[in-house]
Amino acid sequence: MKDIAVQDMRTFVLMGHTGSGKTTLADAMLFKMGQSERLGSVDNGSSVGDYTDEEKARKTTIYAKSFSGTYKTSTGKKMGLVFCDTPGYADFVGQVIQASRIASSALIAVDAHAGVQVGTMKAWKQCDALELPRAIVVTGLDRENASFETALEGIRAAWGHKCVPVEVPLHDNSGVVDVVATVNPPEDVAEVLNEAKGELIELAAETNDSLIEKYLAGEALAPEDVTRGLRAAILGCHLVPVFACVAAKGEGLVELMDGICRLLPSPADRPMKDVSGKPVDTSATAPFVGFVWRTVNDPFIGHMSFIYVCGGTLKADIDIHNVNKDQKERIVQFSELNGKKLTSIDEAKAGEIVAVAKLKATVLGDALCQGGVKTTFAPFKFPNPVMWHAVAAKTQGDEDKIGTALHRLADEDPTIKVERHADTHETVLSGMGDTHLAVAVDRMKKRSGVDVVLSTPKVPYKETITGRGEGHYKHKKQSGGRGQFGEVYLRTEPLREGDAEWFEDAVVGGAIPNNFIPAVEKGVVEGMVRGCVAGYPVINVKSTVYDGSYHDVDSSEIAFKIAGGRAFRESMSKSKPVLLEPIMTVTIWVPDQFMGDVNGDMSHRRGRIVGMDAADGMQVITAEIPHAELFHYCAELRSMTGGRGSFEMAFARYDVVPGSVAQKVIAEAVKVKEEDQE
Repeated sequence: MKDIAVQDMRTFVLMGHTGSGKTTLADAMLFKMGQSERLGSVDNGSSVGDYTDEEKARKTTIYAKSFSGTYKTSTGKKMGLVFCDTPGYADFVGQVIQASRIASSALIAVDAHAGVQVGTMKAWKQCDALELPRAIVVTGLDRENASFETALEGIRAAWGHKCVPVEVPLHDNSGVVDVVATVNPPEDVAEVLNEAKGELIELAAETNDSLIEKYLAGEALAPEDVTRGLRAAILGCHLVPVFACVAAKGEGLVELMDGICRLLPSPADRPMKDVSGKPVDTSATAPFVGFVWRTVNDPFIGHMSFIYVCGGTLKADIDIHNVNKDQKERIVQFSELNGKKLTSIDEAKAGEIVAVAKLKATVLGDALCQGGVKTTFAPFKFPNPVMWHAVAAKTQGDEDKIGTALHRLADEDPTIKVERHADTHETVLSGMGDTHLAVAVDRMKKRSGVDVVLSTPKVPYKETITGRGEGHYKHKKQSGGRGQFGEVYLRTEPLREGDAEWFEDAVVGGAIPNNFIPAVEKGVVEGMVRGCVAGYPVINVKSTVYDGSYHDVDSSEIAFKIAGGRAFRESMSKSKPVLLEPIMTVTIWVPDQFMGDVNGDMSHRRGRIVGMDAADGMQVITAEIPHAELFHYCAELRSMTGGRGSFEMAFARYDVVPGSVAQKVIAEAVKVKEEDQE
């Protein structure tokens, strides 16, 4: 946007619960700015925002997408608007995290009928984490039983009286009234409007000493003073202006877009900060600094990097420096984005987003700079996965392609993890929910031609010991010529916390020559790969070799390695071995009315509640639950709470499996072993 200064740019992110009208609002704004020839609709598949096949099929936003254009305000001022529409469904939270990092502010949509929902709370929490200035737009006012006043009450109950309406809709939804500018408001909204007006003027005055003096002296504040004060209050997160809009009908749309331009901060007001906390220079003449906030593997174009211009000016046909990789990249050309529409441009300034194809080394989170600048940014922080599937190729022909296809998925979506579990010999695909993984698998099939089978993963059990035992094995083999001989006496005991020495040589008198001790240790290591309980890896065991014997001719490393492994197995079997399972710390957010169901379900999962709290109008349960009980908890919790519950989890420790459960695990392990031997 060559003719628009950075101070006249507004870069914001649309956030909110799924179905709150974010994409409908994005379509309406794009139509108003002339970026689309007709008003798009999610319902009929013509939305500029939700244009992918996956989004059209599910009628919901899955990917964060950026849009840009110019807008002339009601006063005739030309402004530049750059915004990202984000998913409201919890499975796609990674897209929200990425888009919100580059925004100067957020616009949170709240449906007038549904009110504040789980997704609304999460959007607010994300803004809090980034100290991101925000505004709220109440949508869906044309729905039956929708009420702006009721929605406002819910908003203020959740986040307090810093949420103040700057526009009030008329009761017949024929338009909205500007709270500050209106002198003689219509009677049906006069009370609400006058109360809000007093709150706004007070908040504006509090941002400046001279304004507060005028206010306390009873002097009327000039409109420009009020606007300046409100902008400062919003930038400092002391005020959250509330708008009203029926986007599909255009009611309140102009007032909303004018309000965004008038009140929300520009990229110059809130520049991105580098990893040390230093703001990036947003002036057009500063060295170019860009941040890669999203990457996509397009089937036609290839690898695409979406770059937010943090400062300076990006021009076509230049060399830039990838600071994270310390490599040079060549930018031949780039485009601005409006959904799937790419328009080639030759210049972009702070606050703009561009797409660049086929950068060689650049990945998500990288910083791109010019002029010797070496700016880097803090890495993204994504939540841990909450759902897992073991994944395998459906046909033998896909086995060679599945690895590449899975890692391509993970490169594009950082909330998708692909891991090869050595303990269970499975490839595990994990993500933020069943829908998230279903979309990922569909995308992999369409883009890479790989079809997969999903199943519940095996639990990565471990084994350990709770007592002390001794084992002995003499490996003796004679088959003509040189034989094999090695004898080992071994003791095992639990490894004490903080003790780094897990293997000890206590042999005296040369019973086993020093050169054979490493072979004994290797045998123990191999013995720990498969324990004696159910064949799972062994942890937290100390082994001490204390005696043995050797033969001058027949002893060898392989003989002592075999003897060490067999002695370990016998010793472990005498040391009260137990089966261990991973225990996860789980934090669950649920509305109060579902507490009984969730707590009751906890006992069925062998869970233990360790804490309860309240935050943002939700009950917060902290519990410890075995990993084996959590593979499908994401979907089951949503079912229990009508989609209003959510959780996060992290590994806590390994703990002993209860006897009744251990018997089932051991029986299954024996069954699998027998099947493998057939």
